[in-house]
Amino acid sequence: MGWSELGLIEQTGRPAGKHGVRNENVVGCSRQPRRAAQPPFDERRADDQARRRPVTWRARSTSGFRFPPSWRPGTVAAQVFLLQVIVILVLVAAAASAVVLQRRYDGENTAKARSLAVAEAFAQAPGTAVALQSPDPSALLKIPAEKAQLSSGVDYISVLNKRGVRLTDPEPQLVGTPAQEIGRAIAGKTFTETFHGSPTDSVRAVVPVVGAGRHVIGIVTAGIEFQTLGHLLDQQIPMVLDAAALAVVLATGGTFLVSRRLRRQTRGLGPTEMTRMYEHHDAVLHAVREGVLIVDAGGRLLLANDEARRLLDLPHDADQRHVTDLGLGPEMTRLLNSGAVASDAVFPAGDRLLAVNTRRTAPYGNAPGLVASFRDTTELRALSGRAELARERLTLLYEAGVRIGTTLDVRRTSQELAEVAVPQAADIVTVELLESVLRGEEPTGSTPRMRRTALYGADTHSPLQPVGDLIEFVVADTSMGAALRRGEAVLVPDLHRAQDWRSRDPQGAVRVLDHGVHSLITVPLRARGVLLGMVNFWRGAGSARFEEEDVAVTEELVARAAVAIDNARRYSREHAMAVTLQRSLLPRDLPDQDALEVAWRYLPAQSGVGGDWFDVIPLPGFRVALVVGDVVGHGLHAAVTMGRLRTAVLNFSSLDLPPDELLGHLDEMVMRLDSQTASADGEVSAVTGATCLYAIYDPVGGHCAISRAGHVVPAVVDPMGRVTFPDLPLAPPLGVGGHPFESGELSLPEGSRLVLFTDGLIEDRGRDIDEGLSMLAETVAPADRTPEETCQALMEVMLPEHPSDDVALLVARTRLLDPSRVAVWDVPLDVEAVSRVRGEVTRRLHDWGLEESCFATELVLSELLTNAIRYGAEPVRVRILLGRTLICEVSDGSSTSPHLRRAAITDEGGRGLFLVSQFADRWGTRYAPHGKVIWAELSLDGPPEPDPEALLDAMAW
Repeated sequence: MGWSELGLIEQTGRPAGKHGVRNENVVGCSRQPRRAAQPPFDERRADDQARRRPVTWRARSTSGFRFPPSWRPGTVAAQVFLLQVIVILVLVAAAASAVVLQRRYDGENTAKARSLAVAEAFAQAPGTAVALQSPDPSALLKIPAEKAQLSSGVDYISVLNKRGVRLTDPEPQLVGTPAQEIGRAIAGKTFTETFHGSPTDSVRAVVPVVGAGRHVIGIVTAGIEFQTLGHLLDQQIPMVLDAAALAVVLATGGTFLVSRRLRRQTRGLGPTEMTRMYEHHDAVLHAVREGVLIVDAGGRLLLANDEARRLLDLPHDADQRHVTDLGLGPEMTRLLNSGAVASDAVFPAGDRLLAVNTRRTAPYGNAPGLVASFRDTTELRALSGRAELARERLTLLYEAGVRIGTTLDVRRTSQELAEVAVPQAADIVTVELLESVLRGEEPTGSTPRMRRTALYGADTHSPLQPVGDLIEFVVADTSMGAALRRGEAVLVPDLHRAQDWRSRDPQGAVRVLDHGVHSLITVPLRARGVLLGMVNFWRGAGSARFEEEDVAVTEELVARAAVAIDNARRYSREHAMAVTLQRSLLPRDLPDQDALEVAWRYLPAQSGVGGDWFDVIPLPGFRVALVVGDVVGHGLHAAVTMGRLRTAVLNFSSLDLPPDELLGHLDEMVMRLDSQTASADGEVSAVTGATCLYAIYDPVGGHCAISRAGHVVPAVVDPMGRVTFPDLPLAPPLGVGGHPFESGELSLPEGSRLVLFTDGLIEDRGRDIDEGLSMLAETVAPADRTPEETCQALMEVMLPEHPSDDVALLVARTRLLDPSRVAVWDVPLDVEAVSRVRGEVTRRLHDWGLEESCFATELVLSELLTNAIRYGAEPVRVRILLGRTLICEVSDGSSTSPHLRRAAITDEGGRGLFLVSQFADRWGTRYAPHGKVIWAELSLDGPPEPDPEALLDAMAW
């Protein structure tokens, strides 16, 4: 049995032909029926006997030595053995290298230790220091250094002076030369190192010699040269290499014995087992429902199973033919001929689509080649196409749910519907809505008039009517009219053949057709059973016609968009109602007054109206009340609550209460509102949490009293532009209860600016309140800005384009009443003083040029002053203020307030206040910390004409 015969048995498990050449039918036998593919019985028996014969070693001539058959270089056993030998050699080489390196490392450490011991011993010897301090240290140290070198086993001992110049050295020519890299020793440090330099590389120790004063007087170096270390290592390497060689021999022999044992055990398979393996292989190859081809490195076909012949329609004599001669098509032929690796590459084969996978045989066999498998994917591709179409439609509906209705704006939602549908569902989409829907009103039903709200297409030059045009469905027999009448989608697959849709606008229809639009689906836009509008889906050139399956998709898309549009419509209606309500509750204009120059801004939140409000309220005595408040939440409830609180503040301010008392009454009212707003199901729409700031500015002295309930502190800008946030008392928000309110007093020079605002101005998602206050201070700091300019700057700097919270801003610049227009008299508690004060007031009125007001003023002052003297308490004071009107004030220390009443004929009093009410425009009472003030306001145009009959009745007594 020759070398080729043994190799054939190794590869196939079967003997070669009788001529020692591999039978050509061995490869092709798997393509025949299984009975024809089985080897003859006598050949199988010979094969079994050949396998059971023991393997023997033959010694031929020197050049004819043969290994056992299984040890041929191409066999698995030989490759395994060679791999094991290589691994052993690598391991042994690594171990030997490690031993050598360890030896070298140990040698260097030993040399460092020996050099250090020798250097320290010589440096610390008593005579070394004495010699270094002598006049000729070289002569005294040369002999001791040589003796120490010979006795210690080091290669050199050198003694250096404190500057590093050699005094002694084994090499005489080095004496007097400076040593290298000894700076640390000169500094007094001992060290060892591996030195590379002149005169030779070595392992050395450098030790300073210290004198009596602990100063370095010299240096001793001792070392062993690398040549000495290498010589010691060279003596050990042969022993290491011998040990490594012995390990290689032992390991290789052991590997050989183990491999031989494994080879003998593998050869234990008999002919029955090998035949069974062949039969199973043949059965699987021919029964599997997947085509298999094996091609050699030259591109010739070695094997093709039955499924491959059927799928590829191979000729019966395809074996051993080149793949270019099989008629497989150019792309598949190129793949098989190139030997490239492919995974599920799809190629046409007749009326089939085949998925091809190719893998190289090189890692699994001796001969290079290619294995290709084929799978029929024609039906799978059709199913995949339908599944892909369904997936695209589901994706479209999912995107519609995500992208449609992102805002509560009817027009934006309509545009989102059109953008989602293009280009997945159509090339152009138009949306028409009823005008009532655009206004946020409730749609009244079907109507032939709609407004185009959205138009979107892949082509920017659309032939359809633009957005904003009025669309009229006056012709009932059109497809759009039919869709409105029936309430369901209408498909027009070919617009060229349909004539009904042209009747409404023949010229426009021609333009649409000339543009390439050829197919239409029109769908009514309905939500909750009410028609909102119409959606039209158009397809143009380059797109397939609409089919019945597309109708269901467009209806589902429109149904989802209809809910979003209706929600936006409802929100628009509620938002418009809330905005209208809020605007009706907020002040439309600021009242006329001389104490403050006021500017304001109000900006509702993007999400809807809220509860922020402000107010400017004139008070008696030319005083002005400034109010800023904030109700928690947004919507109608917040707007209504804001209106209630604003009305309450206006009513309480008519009582002329101090700021702390007014907030106390307001807090009590909020708690009553919270207790009365509980609904039947237990839910409460609470007002608790509302904040308010109430300030009263008096232009006579420039004083401002401020009280706040949970509100942010105002900013005060003095005439020089310095910004402060005064430390004012802070009480909890309204509705909490149980906490007193306090007022803070500010003195504001003329020209100061008081900036009142709600937290929406300074707080935002991107900044906290401290950062907002800092930005506000920088913005209002310029001293030359008017209140209007200050408001404009704050709006531009502090607020984003769409604020998330309401903003109320009030900026007031202070004015002072001219002292020459203020007159004050202290009146004793004596009735006779009334005439004297009346005369002084008359003279002051003449000085002011108010002669026409003297009579009414004297009458009013006489009545008020007489009441204060008769029924009040000290101190009594009269003050007259001249501004837009004339204010007459009488104060006393009593808290008893007079009341206007109708006096009987028999009553002696009760008519004075009636006379005051007849001659004064307004009058009233306000309480001070100590007493009260009764005031009357008279017009400068002259006193009002009193009712003669009422006046006579009052004077009848």
